[in-house]
Amino acid sequence: MLVAGKTIVVTGAGSGMGRELCLELARRKATVAGVDLREETLEETEKLVEALGGKFVSYPMDITDSKAVAALPSKVEKDLGPADALINNAGIIQKFVKVNDLDMENAMRVMSVNFDGPLMLIKAFLPGLIERPEAHLLNVSSMGAYAPVPGQSVYGASKAAIKLLTEGLRSELMGTSVGVTVVFPGAIATNIAENSGLDIPAGAAESSQTKTTAADVAAREMVDAIEKNKPRITIGSDAKFMDRFSRLNPVAAANLIYKQMANLLG
Repeated sequence: MLVAGKTIVVTGAGSGMGRELCLELARRKATVAGVDLREETLEETEKLVEALGGKFVSYPMDITDSKAVAALPSKVEKDLGPADALINNAGIIQKFVKVNDLDMENAMRVMSVNFDGPLMLIKAFLPGLIERPEAHLLNVSSMGAYAPVPGQSVYGASKAAIKLLTEGLRSELMGTSVGVTVVFPGAIATNIAENSGLDIPAGAAESSQTKTTAADVAAREMVDAIEKNKPRITIGSDAKFMDRFSRLNPVAAANLIYKQMANLLG
């Protein structure tokens, strides 16, 4: 599905990959419905999109609010016309601690934002997407869905759930007008820790031996995936390497990550 002339809903549109997705979509002449918790960052994205000559409408909301999510498709249709695609990009990480030390409030918040919210958005928009001549659903998972990171086990579980949900949806939607893509980013240069309300652990940058991928590069690859109707993509050399390694030898892959990251847990 070419995105030009289409209305695309993007969550997490206020910063990071979400903002870059909005800008890339604007460059390709799509109209963007931007969703984010922070109204002020959405306004910044809107100005950047308009500077490119694009059209952007802000929808500040919490994607875990079921009533707000249920009302969103009709608001988008009223403002921009029916949505042609949904990009579930919004997500947060957990506190960088072992499961034994992670409080349930934080754990449930991660699952709510990373899985419940996207599922509710899919349920809200999918009936309309099926009726479109062509449509697309893209869900952002993570390298952590197949490569376990100590201290991010619940985050990884939430992204593994998104992986399986997306793969199941692709099977269910075969024969319809809706294309489905799951994305596995590796380390992307964004402010996800800050947006998750967390401090980056001391030494985190030194512990990562992998070069990060720029957010605008990730955005281009995701929009390309929509236009080429790819079922899955990995973004970054780290994600590509671990995708292969974890399937070839999952125990060795997990051990490799542990050696690189375990010192962050004390």
